[in-house]
Amino acid sequence: MIILGIILLVVGFLFGIPILWTIGLVVLVIGLVLLLLGSMGRAVGGRRHYY
Repeated sequence: MIILGIILLVVGFLFGIPILWTIGLVVLVIGLVLLLLGSMGRAVGGRRHYY
């Protein structure tokens, strides 16, 4: 999810498409939150680790 967010951010910036920039930012933040929760040992969606 983090990689997808970064790709969407870059594509949105290069082509000047604001909706891709927004979606990329949201996906990136969600991915970072899930990564943080998973690294703290909290089960996310039934999984102990979120990669």
